[in-house]
Amino acid sequence: MDFPAPSPRLPDWRPRLTQYLARVAALPFRPGAHDCVLFAAGAVEAMTGTDLAVSWRGTYRRLEDGQAALQGLGFEDHLALAAALFAEVPPSFAQAGDLGVFEGGGPGGALGIVQGAAAYVLRPEGMAVVSRLHMQRAFRV
Repeated sequence: MDFPAPSPRLPDWRPRLTQYLARVAALPFRPGAHDCVLFAAGAVEAMTGTDLAVSWRGTYRRLEDGQAALQGLGFEDHLALAAALFAEVPPSFAQAGDLGVFEGGGPGGALGIVQGAAAYVLRPEGMAVVSRLHMQRAFRV
């Protein structure tokens, strides 16, 4: 399994991202189908048209299995993968649509989608809106 290179954002990325977030807001957390990594990949796809997780969806059912697959490809975890695909920026420089790292979501934290003063984060209990003040790392999409 490998990852396609991220594409630049599409001209209409803002409404596409809004539509994506509305579509997945009520979906339950399910490893391999709708977890924080696939949630972030879905947002990237909405903004760029490139599905970075096309070969990963549905290939694992436990977070531990997804983690093991990443390690098999040489990535310590999902955050190392994000760092390999996107430029890291200081959290204070993160803009709408960028990926943020927040507490929770397993070792290292959960990936979320920055939206102004807050971010959308998928947790086992569902999608949550959290303050960007809790962002630990950020990646430019």
